[in-house]
Amino acid sequence: MERNNHPFGQIVKWCFDRIGALIGIIVSGPAMILVALLIKFTSKGPVFFFQTRIGQYGKPFKICKFRTMAYHSSGSCVANANDPRITPIGHWLRRTKIDCLSELFNVLIAQMSFVGPRPDVPGYADQLIGADRDILLMKPGITGPASLKYRNEDVLLAQQADPKLYNDTIIWPDKVKINLEYQRNWSLCLDFRLIISTLFH
Repeated sequence: MERNNHPFGQIVKWCFDRIGALIGIIVSGPAMILVALLIKFTSKGPVFFFQTRIGQYGKPFKICKFRTMAYHSSGSCVANANDPRITPIGHWLRRTKIDCLSELFNVLIAQMSFVGPRPDVPGYADQLIGADRDILLMKPGITGPASLKYRNEDVLLAQQADPKLYNDTIIWPDKVKINLEYQRNWSLCLDFRLIISTLFH
């Protein structure tokens, strides 16, 4: 697995991520405080949810998300729109993607990027073989081409008899192909197009 061969572009991307994350945290600060209060007053448990995900070069890190499920809930790591573990406010946070807003902190400390493959929980990255492992060359992102295609993934999974099986056999392999194509054709212009597409969807 070779490292990315766009050193100048990656430096610009790194700077954009750090500066953009800092600005994003400052601008969205009041909104994040409001979301934190809504979570705290509508369900028991902490405001944030930390989970181990697999990052660049296969290194694990803790992703920071606003909590959308009942505290101490267990079960499948694949959740759909009808999952009973999701709190009332959690449904709204997931539908609007606001639960991912706190991932700006992960971007700020260089664990994530604005654009890249969504980071999987441990176990999925282990299934990548051969050239498919090239998607681990890039930092995971808040958004990306696969995220845009499956922006209504929870609704799609809710329509399946076995959501986890459908995710593991249909959605996840397709995401790998999409992310691999993104990795091979990466450019700053592509990232900016994906960010704009995310903002207007």
